[in-house]
Amino acid sequence: MSAALIDGEAIGQRIRDEVKAATARLEQTKGAAPELAVVLVGEDPASQIYVRAKVKNTQDAGMRSHAHRLPADATEEEVIALVARLSADPQIDGVLVQLPLPKHIDEARVLAALDPAKDVDGLTEASAGRLLLGKPGLRPCTPAGCVILARTVTRDLAGAHCVVIGRSILVGKPAALLFLEQNCTIAIAHSRTRDLPALCRSADILVAAVGRPEMIRGAWVKPGAIVIDVGINRVPAPELGPGKDGAPKSRIVGDVAFAEAREIAGAITPVPRGVGPMTRACLLRNTLLAACARRGWPVPPGFEG
Repeated sequence: MSAALIDGEAIGQRIRDEVKAATARLEQTKGAAPELAVVLVGEDPASQIYVRAKVKNTQDAGMRSHAHRLPADATEEEVIALVARLSADPQIDGVLVQLPLPKHIDEARVLAALDPAKDVDGLTEASAGRLLLGKPGLRPCTPAGCVILARTVTRDLAGAHCVVIGRSILVGKPAALLFLEQNCTIAIAHSRTRDLPALCRSADILVAAVGRPEMIRGAWVKPGAIVIDVGINRVPAPELGPGKDGAPKSRIVGDVAFAEAREIAGAITPVPRGVGPMTRACLLRNTLLAACARRGWPVPPGFEG
């Protein structure tokens, strides 16, 4: 029997609807709505698509959205100055710096200019520290979405063995800490992990965030496991024929060999329509929470935890 599909699009839409309803109540009772600023540097096509989607989702939720675009040759000082200005702007509740930045810009220095109270992507050192210490704060969107998806399969994750493949500060490390908050037993795998397939087969929850197309094979999956595939990889697809430029078309795949894994797992996220929509939904949730914290508004029911 094939694994159940975890529909991130539908789950993310439910969260977006909840944020929209909460925003409308704030507009009625407080006369204002949360405001999000997004900073995009350069012309990276994927980043432009992501920013357009985030701006649209923000506006659809009834929030104010501000997109700030800088050219690819903008200096590091110009980017830092923009982020610092938005951090100081009392009308802005959340600031998102779209990553990656051009190679000549130090991402750490840019994020250091961001007010942690407005860090809706949970990437500043202060946000990471609060996560590590178990203190309240804004959590990274993609890892938070992974936990929500897993909890739609089984509400109580306590005691589950969770293996996270990938140790990036964007996904792998914070995902491990967030699953640890759910009382899971955690293992973080990486390029030097010995016998990675065996470790994966021990996982009740397998989170793939390694950035290598279809690296995790079906034989690596424990029967009945929950598989969360964070990967988004574009690979050539000659079977689809040539594109307009004559080159072979491409298709999007995850880090997991989906067809193989679905025959073994108990539940699995597709790519696309899996983790991606959750990232955008959690961004809206964080923007709402940041606005409430900054402005002294009560946290809407259902958004407390």
